[in-house]
Amino acid sequence: MSMPSNPLGGLGGQQRILSFAIKDKSALYASFMPFIKNGGLFIPTAKKYQLGDEIFLLLQLMDETDRIPVAGKVVWVTPSGAEGNRSIGVGVQFSDQDKGIARRKIEDYLAGALTSDRPNHTM
Repeated sequence: MSMPSNPLGGLGGQQRILSFAIKDKSALYASFMPFIKNGGLFIPTAKKYQLGDEIFLLLQLMDETDRIPVAGKVVWVTPSGAEGNRSIGVGVQFSDQDKGIARRKIEDYLAGALTSDRPNHTM
């Protein structure tokens, strides 16, 4: 029995397009995941995703009009009812294809704040 191929996704999940806008530094700080390879973002969403799902993220930062296209995959899932009243959503790891562009742009916005011990959505 052969499985039908999914032209948009790789092994381990579906590929989906997700638009996400972050308009202020505190929200960016709370969402950024610098501790994973290539960096990533926690995206608050009630949509169902599974680990390994491939995401094509259209990311809009602060007041920029252009969106940054970022390929990534789901590496973190916080379901509804999670312990500690955590926000529902997914952690998306930026892929190697991004060549660090999204990570550098985020780190530029957060210069000086990354050493803070303020709580965020992930740790």
